[in-house]
Amino acid sequence: MGRADRGRDTRLPPVVVGGLAESKVRRVTAFIENNLHRELRLEELAAVMHMSPYYFARLFKRATGVSPHRFVVRRRIDAATALLTESTSSISSIARAVGFSTASHFATTVRRITGMTPSAYRARRVRPDGSDPTKVG
Repeated sequence: MGRADRGRDTRLPPVVVGGLAESKVRRVTAFIENNLHRELRLEELAAVMHMSPYYFARLFKRATGVSPHRFVVRRRIDAATALLTESTSSISSIARAVGFSTASHFATTVRRITGMTPSAYRARRVRPDGSDPTKVG
């Protein structure tokens, strides 16, 4: 790892010329992470950057490769899959915890992104005794 890479969050995509500065991408992604539990509107994300919604959306997509909406949805699903794997909370409470207003919308979105329902995703996790639930016998 080079000197310039130390301390950088490797989950962030590289900055593209003409997009948001890396510090601004970090600021808005931190805001998103801290507010996943509630509705996040484009206008609110743009206000964090002191930009118009349209201009912010263009620069965000140029910097990250995805629209702000798609980024937020993906982060919600990443947080949800971690909760599905690590907790015993109900699927509807996990849906609310990551900002979905209904369990059905949550289930549809999880299935679209992961290819399986939240229940199936949870069932495939490793059992406490270390055995893999997907293997028979």
